[in-house]
Amino acid sequence: MRRGAKLMSVVESNGEFRWLSRGACVGTLLAAGLALFGGRANGDEPTSHSPRGGEKGVMLLNRIGPSASDLYLANADGSGEQKLLADSGFDYHATFSADGEWIIFTSERDGLGQSDLYRVRPNGADCERLTDDPAVDDQGVLSPDGKTVAFVSTRGSHLANIWLLDLETRELRNLTGSQELQGNLEQPNGFFRPAWSPDGKWLAFASDRNTEWRGHSSGSGWEHVQALSVYIVRPDGTGLRRITEPGMCDGSPKWSPNGKRVVYYEIPVEETWMAHWPGADQRTTSQIVSVDVETGERIEHTSGPGLKVGPQFLSNQEVGYLVKAGPNGGIAYVGRPTKVAGQMRCPSWSPDGKRMVYEKVDFQPRKQNQLLYSWDPNYEYRYTDVFPILSKDGKQLLLTRKDGERKLIVGPRDGNSGLSVMDPDGTNRREIFQAEDGLQAFAPSWSPDGEWIVFGYGSFLKGRSSRPATLMLVRSDGTGLKALTNPKGVTNAGFPSWSPGGKEIVYRAWNGKAMGLQIINLADDSVRQLTEGRDTLPQWSPDGERIVFTRGHDGENFDVFTIRPDGSDLQRLTTSRGVDGHATWTTDGKQIFYNSAMYGWREEAVLYEKTFQPYGQQFRMNADGSDKRPLTDSLWEDSMAVYVPTEK
Repeated sequence: MRRGAKLMSVVESNGEFRWLSRGACVGTLLAAGLALFGGRANGDEPTSHSPRGGEKGVMLLNRIGPSASDLYLANADGSGEQKLLADSGFDYHATFSADGEWIIFTSERDGLGQSDLYRVRPNGADCERLTDDPAVDDQGVLSPDGKTVAFVSTRGSHLANIWLLDLETRELRNLTGSQELQGNLEQPNGFFRPAWSPDGKWLAFASDRNTEWRGHSSGSGWEHVQALSVYIVRPDGTGLRRITEPGMCDGSPKWSPNGKRVVYYEIPVEETWMAHWPGADQRTTSQIVSVDVETGERIEHTSGPGLKVGPQFLSNQEVGYLVKAGPNGGIAYVGRPTKVAGQMRCPSWSPDGKRMVYEKVDFQPRKQNQLLYSWDPNYEYRYTDVFPILSKDGKQLLLTRKDGERKLIVGPRDGNSGLSVMDPDGTNRREIFQAEDGLQAFAPSWSPDGEWIVFGYGSFLKGRSSRPATLMLVRSDGTGLKALTNPKGVTNAGFPSWSPGGKEIVYRAWNGKAMGLQIINLADDSVRQLTEGRDTLPQWSPDGERIVFTRGHDGENFDVFTIRPDGSDLQRLTTSRGVDGHATWTTDGKQIFYNSAMYGWREEAVLYEKTFQPYGQQFRMNADGSDKRPLTDSLWEDSMAVYVPTEK
């Protein structure tokens, strides 16, 4: 039972558990042997699957994604809106069953970041948990006969596949895991948004199988674009066929009631990163298209601006869809004059087209040290703001603070931020620096004696090409602010790391293009070039023997490297075609944390929002690159981990 929860009644009868809590989602666990859990009620924190503090301590990590999500039920014209569930359990991606009697949904009520499937009656009754696995279980849809759930899961391989769950026998089968359906495992290979045909003989889905890893802006960008096609396959895994042409991103397929057509959204591949990039989504355009499954005849049902997603046939002629961004955001229809303004997401309509269920998400910043789901039983996972770093004695945590929801947004001015120092448990917090409006204080680093802090100040990310940045020093109490003059030819210096000896600082240099890593000697202000090229995010090892950093190379890839401070012994530690970066040392210097996209997308790219590389997971490896292990398995971008050891 979760810590801090209200008293709960638990009844066992005929091998079935029934769990009850005031205002919570109430129901029976369908499978004998499923772990008993509590929904988040009255603001209590979800369960963490590790002892308090963990056997070895706490792992702080940053997560970019929504901080809350609730499901709503309304009439198709938007009237009569009400919450589907009385409790708030971080619920999303709901779909109606073919008979309208059930709603399948995803929830993280067992721990933030860990998603499982549930079903509930449209009146909020009979809530039942369907899956129980540490992997991602998401995007569930019930077969027309009500016997089988098709859903997306990363179980077994960390890759997004479509699985089938028999509700009577509890048997699970990886539908797309067979050799016949799998694509090139070195390339994107995800399967998303399954949809049953009305007769239950086929499943449609979207997949990026056999496409290329490619950064945005013609391959130069850090974040990847996504090329999806729509396929159909029989539930036994035979008859695989692509029904849309390659070259675009086609996603979220749904069948017409007569089973003759499949509707989907279509968007240029290059715009798929803009669709979830903060602010850029307003300039993104997609259309709603359907195709005749037998003849391939296309119909474009919409035109004009707006990011249109989530289509569903309401009759053989009518289609409902969501305008996610752009003019007239909200619910819109083909064949109906109705429009419903609002910020709803992922709508699903009842089979008669009269009602819809959808989610509303919140992106307000999470609380520092908020409890998360723990995939490693040795550590208790907790949330932290960005670029966290412990002082050498482990008693103080330093990080970049984002101010409000807009701090997640990177636009022309980037937004402002500040620096905070606190105890590792998040208490005794003090703000030591506040950036001016439109500027950022990024990636701070402690001096070895804990007296000083160095950080980059100015404009970063997309703003680095047009606005300058320099390295700044400030005392740990917020006094003594001073700038380190940028070397000649460097207009933007950032992401610094102080050497363990205290005499040097390594940083990323920029002047309209990447200038590699440079090291400044604090005694005489001399600068030496450490590396050349697209290198960033350097950090000195605790013993001072190596520097870890991220390098963009081979045109479209980013990997983790280490090098000696004298420029010798360059070593490449990661080799996946997904982006690897945000590498930092563990406090003992024996291991390296990093974020990797090697397992690919867990969801269609355009359905994410206010995020950058939404599919990266937190990893750990030995300092020589061996023994790579994922530490998270969520739908969201997890990175920037820091271990806080248990006090002895």
